[in-house]
Amino acid sequence: MPREVEPSLNERAFVTQALQEGQRIDGRAFDQFRSLDLRLGEQHGVADVALGKTRVLAKVSAEVTTPYSDRPFNGIFAITTELSPMASPAFEVNRPTETEVLLSRLIEKTVRRSNALDLESLCLVAGQKCWSVRVDLHVLSHDGNLIDASCLAVVAALRHFKKPDTSIEGDHVTIYTPAEREPVPLSWLHSPFCVTFSFYGENGDIMLADATLLEEQLRVSSCTVSLNKHGEICQVAKLGGTAVEAISLIQCASAAVIKVKEFSALVDERLADDLKRRDKGGLLAELSAENER
Repeated sequence: MPREVEPSLNERAFVTQALQEGQRIDGRAFDQFRSLDLRLGEQHGVADVALGKTRVLAKVSAEVTTPYSDRPFNGIFAITTELSPMASPAFEVNRPTETEVLLSRLIEKTVRRSNALDLESLCLVAGQKCWSVRVDLHVLSHDGNLIDASCLAVVAALRHFKKPDTSIEGDHVTIYTPAEREPVPLSWLHSPFCVTFSFYGENGDIMLADATLLEEQLRVSSCTVSLNKHGEICQVAKLGGTAVEAISLIQCASAAVIKVKEFSALVDERLADDLKRRDKGGLLAELSAENER
């Protein structure tokens, strides 16, 4: 199985010494993120996120299926991740790595277990038919901090997605095409985002946000905080590594709130721009013309 190219001894010594002197090799502050870009696709439910050299594409699809027997009133939501050799030589096709498994689980916990997506609204006929919403997550380029970029892409794609409208008569479900009825957005309750911090030093006393791939390979521990813009924490994930003081986790949560508000504002802005672009000469223009009259 291919392995990531490990940093040389010189790289380890250089990065470690720079951090001890309060410097990062790319010149950023310890709590500063790389340049972030979010693009929404022509098709509803497609989001492309670029965080520095890390790039992730999320695509949402939906189909009618049978609900789980133990949850007859809920729809189905799943996330499928794909880390191909195109993103990094350490990844292989159809051979999930630990990175891929952790990525999928962390994002699924953030979105599904926080009840961000209302699964009951996906139910069509209790115990018989429901919507199954699936997010395909494609990592196009890997240069660190996949979790934060992927979570942003998934949330943006889900909020951008629209499923076909339906009508129900008894047990019969009619699914309308976009030409027959306007597709409807998913029932979305709040927008949780992930913010990951990396720790360095023997005691983990140096904390960085948005680590690059090289910085990730040298960290002694990491912590991912998932929360929304209101400061409601959905999960705190610290998977092994050096023990970290409780005060450091509190500092992580406080810093994450500020960043999540920026993420939320960015998604809202891109969604509003996309709506205006799609609605030229449509309903909004009609209503504004009516107001002018």
